[in-house]
Amino acid sequence: MRRPERFAEVLREEIMEIVGYELDDPRLLSVTVTDVIVSANLRDAKVFVLVEGSESEIRDALKALGHAAPFVKQQVALNLNVRYAPHLHFVRDTVEERANRIEQLLGEIGQGENLLKDE
Repeated sequence: MRRPERFAEVLREEIMEIVGYELDDPRLLSVTVTDVIVSANLRDAKVFVLVEGSESEIRDALKALGHAAPFVKQQVALNLNVRYAPHLHFVRDTVEERANRIEQLLGEIGQGENLLKDE
């Protein structure tokens, strides 16, 4: 495993801890850090988050994460004992949402096929 990938996994676990336990923002209660991708030079990190709720709740949570990013970066630097923590970019993870939508569509197709068989 290459260094950026190893660092990304450690970073994901640390950010998950910070967001889950150190931030006292009620908008972040339903946030789960799903993945982190770190640039080759380790200066930038794209943090994928899954947020449960309505579209407005998701927007509010991403906005809160954007405001909390400097604090999270500082905590990462302190907790991991690194001189330079990467700049954090919080991004909505839509993979699970897409998977749920595909499942729903496949279910509808299956129901349509069952209706055709019954005729």
